Amino acid sequence: MISTVHNATCTVVISRGQSRNPQKRGLEQGIADEIGKLDGVKVLTIPHLYDLPKTSDSYQQLSQIEGDMVVVSWIFSRAAHWVLDRNGIQGQVGIINLGESEDDDESRAEDGSDDPNLDAELDSTEAAVDRVTDIYPRPERNIYCIDLKHANDPQAFISEIKRILGVGTDDPNRSLPIVGGQLVQVEEQTSRRWYPVIDFSRCTNCMECVDFCLFGVYGVDGTESILVEQPDNCRKGCPACSRVCPANAIIFPQHKAPAIAGGQTDGDEGFKIDLSQLFGAPNKNEDPIETAARERDEQLLLVGRDTIGIDDQLKKRQADLAASPKDGLDRLIDSLDEFDL
Repeated sequence: MISTVHNATCTVVISRGQSRNPQKRGLEQGIADEIGKLDGVKVLTIPHLYDLPKTSDSYQQLSQIEGDMVVVSWIFSRAAHWVLDRNGIQGQVGIINLGESEDDDESRAEDGSDDPNLDAELDSTEAAVDRVTDIYPRPERNIYCIDLKHANDPQAFISEIKRILGVGTDDPNRSLPIVGGQLVQVEEQTSRRWYPVIDFSRCTNCMECVDFCLFGVYGVDGTESILVEQPDNCRKGCPACSRVCPANAIIFPQHKAPAIAGGQTDGDEGFKIDLSQLFGAPNKNEDPIETAARERDEQLLLVGRDTIGIDDQLKKRQADLAASPKDGLDRLIDSLDEFDL
């Protein structure tokens, strides 16, 4: 499948990692130096995009970009796309080949899917449900988000960016004009943050997160759509609301579990329990609702408030989960139980 930029010129954004690891800095710089040589391409290097407030200089510059863009960062592609979206940098999900097999690309071509970052369950639901992006479509420009964790060699990313830009193609409609490249680096102070990011291509606006979170993180906008209203009210390290979201639409980009951090997962895996819990870690038999209730209670105690436990809303959600078909990890656990270990 061919997927290249719609416009003649494109901006490549490199979001620097939070650490000062010299290998990471070298990888970022290697990509910036090489892509910065391409005619007609602007390279914009910014601090870690998850840590930046919407009012930052970096997002002000990003908001002035009207065409397609390629964003390279240290968080999962899906997470990066929706971090940008919440800060007003909106568009369609551009297809990324790096880190995916040819079989995956062929299957998307056959079923007509344009979004590699959505799991298959969205197309297999029994009843059609409106997602927020169905009601409020994003602009018709592509935002290609590339995860820097895919490789250690800058050339892997350089090749993918060139593919997206159409560099080296024989098609004159996809080649870039010779107008000279541009390399811009934004320097500004940031601090590490922890807050939820909503994947609006999954979100059904059910408001369960508003009811569940007791720290005032969520709210609604003028169109009565859910939003992360007070992100810095979120309790650091707590992903509980992600576990109770029926649509698996809540992402915590810095969480250690890929399913919560926005990574690709096989099958549903909607409950997002860390795999370490299957092999001797505490609470290994706890279901996702019990885990979410416990995590919320821990945060309530830390701020001197009374615990809630599993309330009526969570009991209903727990019953719904129990009645739903088993997913891939459930079947794996069942198969492990059959062995005499």
